[in-house]
Amino acid sequence: MYVVTVHFQVKPEHVADFQAAMLINARSSVEKEPGCRRFDVTVDEKDPAHFFLFEVYDDEAAFQKHMTMDHFATVNRVIEPFILDKRFAMFHMVS
Repeated sequence: MYVVTVHFQVKPEHVADFQAAMLINARSSVEKEPGCRRFDVTVDEKDPAHFFLFEVYDDEAAFQKHMTMDHFATVNRVIEPFILDKRFAMFHMVS
């Protein structure tokens, strides 16, 4: 399994819009992409503008496919102006 984590720091005035768009992305990814096994959207309990994504794919190819999907592109365009900082990390699941 291939794991992707993403930290987003969002402009405070756009937290609700970012969350709504990211939940659409997460739901669409799990429902429409056979290689997407999990897509969790979480928010820091002390900082409501800090979001953390935990995504699990069958393999790196499934993640690469995810980034070509229409729902991904649409959400990416919507959230881009809301983001102050974005950090990715990729992992291979051990167990």
